[in-house]
Amino acid sequence: MRQIVLDTETTGLAPAEGHRIIEIGAVELVDRRFTGHNFHEYINPEREVEAGALAVHGITNKFLLDKPLFSAIMEKFINYVTGAELIIHNAPFDVGFLNHEFRLQNKSAQALERFTKIFDTLSFARKKHPGKKNNLDALCKRYGIDNSKRELHGALLDAQLLAETYLAMTGGQMHLFGGSEAATNAASSVANAISAIKGVDLAVIKATDEELGEHQGRLEAIKKVAGVCLWEA
Repeated sequence: MRQIVLDTETTGLAPAEGHRIIEIGAVELVDRRFTGHNFHEYINPEREVEAGALAVHGITNKFLLDKPLFSAIMEKFINYVTGAELIIHNAPFDVGFLNHEFRLQNKSAQALERFTKIFDTLSFARKKHPGKKNNLDALCKRYGIDNSKRELHGALLDAQLLAETYLAMTGGQMHLFGGSEAATNAASSVANAISAIKGVDLAVIKATDEELGEHQGRLEAIKKVAGVCLWEA
């Protein structure tokens, strides 16, 4: 399962007012693990950054002058995200801007939703934590994720934090196998493998103190959010 956790920074709040994307940051997960195959580009928007947006991300007009236009990175971006599920916080905002950029290059360009799946973590968080703040900073605090380096918004840093938040929000305690035929076969294979090694002396590799500490920290994080941790029951 390939997922891309994505964030953008822009010159302002609305594409309809002529605002453009100035930064794209994306972090790749495969089978819920970080691969290090990330995507990051600053983009010359061919217009001024609004003062309100500058206060949020700190990306200046001068900094963007020598950066590539969206047309120069569009194919690379599309190749990167095609076939993956996109994880985005407040997805309508980022998707709206990306589709606007596509249409500026080609009026008949396909919308992002046509070639990728999209999971909105803001919508998910609102259902999971109704009545609470669910912006990225609030979620990082709730799930014990260190966001101390986030003095200003930045697409790649925010994508990294969102990836950690997404994994924490969706990392509930689950059964090892489900009820499908494939899962039943998988469970049977494991049972057969266990039977085959009975009576064989196996090496026991004990966890290090550091690994035990990380494990305990994870249990505490689960207990903080869920109120109970089944692994401690």
